[in-house]
Amino acid sequence: MKKCRRCTKPATMHITEIREGQAQSLHLCEQCAHEYLNSVDVGGSSEEFQSGTPKLEAPPEEPAGDDSRACPSCGISFKQFRSQGRLGCPHDYEFFREELLPLLESVHSDTQHVGKCPPRTSPESRQHYELFRLRNDLRQAVDNESYEEAARLRDQIRELESRIGPTPSDSEAAP
Repeated sequence: MKKCRRCTKPATMHITEIREGQAQSLHLCEQCAHEYLNSVDVGGSSEEFQSGTPKLEAPPEEPAGDDSRACPSCGISFKQFRSQGRLGCPHDYEFFREELLPLLESVHSDTQHVGKCPPRTSPESRQHYELFRLRNDLRQAVDNESYEEAARLRDQIRELESRIGPTPSDSEAAP
């Protein structure tokens, strides 16, 4: 999730300005966006408001990857994907992972799907999905050095594992 350029709260407004022929993005929370929009004259920009923010960022550059690399399964290149808007096969998600992650994050604000489960999903499947989600959250908490959160997640994982038993990944990892 993007942060507000002024106060670092979560950005809810994304404003694009054209300056000197260049599109520049400004990510703001609701309060700062309200102040900004009240301080800007139509057709101009507010230097007074800008003094409280860092310089606007340039438009995002194209991914730094090699556009000529092609998937060994279907042969599509990342350049072709960008022009068509569609990948060629399921293997492309892994093959172009480094190029796709920033794109997915900019479009969806995350790279992990957090949608609904089908209504007829078995309770066991839901529990295994919850265990998977908790393990990912634990990994992220440790990476962010949020150790209290990590301990809370660890305890939730242990409690859920005691209810549903070991998962295949647990038994493979056991010595």
